[in-house]
Amino acid sequence: MELQEAIALIQHDSLSQPYHAAWADLGCGSGLFSQALARLLAPGGVVHAIDREPVDIQPVTSKASIRTLQLDFVANEWPLQDLDGILMANSLHYVSDQPGFIRKAGRYLKPGGHFLVVEYDTDQANRWVPYPLSYLKLIRLFSREGYTAITRLQERPSVYGRANLYAVLITSPDHKN
Repeated sequence: MELQEAIALIQHDSLSQPYHAAWADLGCGSGLFSQALARLLAPGGVVHAIDREPVDIQPVTSKASIRTLQLDFVANEWPLQDLDGILMANSLHYVSDQPGFIRKAGRYLKPGGHFLVVEYDTDQANRWVPYPLSYLKLIRLFSREGYTAITRLQERPSVYGRANLYAVLITSPDHKN
């Protein structure tokens, strides 16, 4: 996927709000979606690109900055707080305890913060997608955890041809549990 395709997949008006937003990109890999998000955020924003492998993101012209951190975001606590959003592009399907992880991650969000999730629309597991999240399964997962504002953004065919990729913006409740 190219940068412009990633931008088009996750684009939403709420991402360009005129304030210094702080986001975490969990399981950022090569940083493609970190770069896409940094292009969409307002000037002064920051994307914390986090991966358990060393992170080396190529510089790209963007309004927001990108900071990298090598960390296993499932096993460890994060040195972040009061995030405006958490991006998980093709990474939530690696988490075995997804409900527990959603509760953990939600503690790092500001009230009213967002999850921005990109996943394959399938329930068929394979070695690259061990814990798949079809769109309907994702809705059930987040709804059970108290998230009711779920907006499907875009969808596109996967280069692997097995299932489409979809992007969803999920808004957290305005209060913390």
